[in-house]
Amino acid sequence: MSVALDRTHAALRGAEGLGHEARVQQGDHEALKLWLRMLSCVTEIESEIRTRLRERFGISLGRFDYLAQLHRHPDGLKMGELSRCLMVTGGNVTSLTDELERDGLVVRQRNAGDRRAWMLRLTPEGRRSFEAMAREHEGWILELFSGLDAATVRQLHRHLGALRLHVVLHDPLARDLP
Repeated sequence: MSVALDRTHAALRGAEGLGHEARVQQGDHEALKLWLRMLSCVTEIESEIRTRLRERFGISLGRFDYLAQLHRHPDGLKMGELSRCLMVTGGNVTSLTDELERDGLVVRQRNAGDRRAWMLRLTPEGRRSFEAMAREHEGWILELFSGLDAATVRQLHRHLGALRLHVVLHDPLARDLP
């Protein structure tokens, strides 16, 4: 489909919200147009979620993601494991840990099996706080995706899963993954 015939692009052309898709040109490959559209969607949804988290709970998306990982691992995570889950540096995890520990949401404990490592866990208050945020977060996601029917959401999920698998397996370093 050409840019001129793409109703979504045409409808956004005059809007400030065109974002990354402003770079699309008539002769661009479909894969490039798809990439820019995905990037635009993720950027806009993430921006909206960041705003809502900040306004409703006074928390950053980074803090929310940190708490979400610990919520998924009730036995706790080593700092390095959390860093890998969040795809951030150890320094970022340390600074977030310091802040969340000060706020009483996270506890840092020595790992009994490896005294060099710290285990991070949610406190009971951290668990209650995160669960309240997660309920609203889920509602926001449902609202933001409500313009798509359930079958389209499933189809997009399946196709993006195939794309992700291709990208990960295409990476020569990722071929050694279990």
